[in-house]
Amino acid sequence: MAASSRAQVLDLYRAMLRESKHFSAYNYRTYAVRRIRDAFRENKNVKDPVEIQALVNKAKRDLGIIRRQVHIGQMYSTNKLIIENQETPRT
Repeated sequence: MAASSRAQVLDLYRAMLRESKHFSAYNYRTYAVRRIRDAFRENKNVKDPVEIQALVNKAKRDLGIIRRQVHIGQMYSTNKLIIENQETPRT
C-alpha cells in the first residue's frame, strides 16, 4: 500500500470512529464502533490497489451514512440508559 493510500485509510478510519461516537443511542454507538474496527481489521491485509480503492470508496459512503444517521438520531433523541450514567457514587 502506498504511503498516501495508507494515510488516507487511517484518516478515514479515525473520521468514522470519531463520527460514530456522536450517536446519541448507546447501542448504535457501540455497534458502530465495533463494526468499524472489525471491518478495518478484516481488510488490513488487502494488497490489490484496485480493491483498496473500492474499499475506500465504500468506507466514504459509509461515513456519509454515519453522519446522516447521527443527525437524525440527534433530532429524535431518547433518554440515556442506566449503563450510560457513569457518575461516581457518593461516600
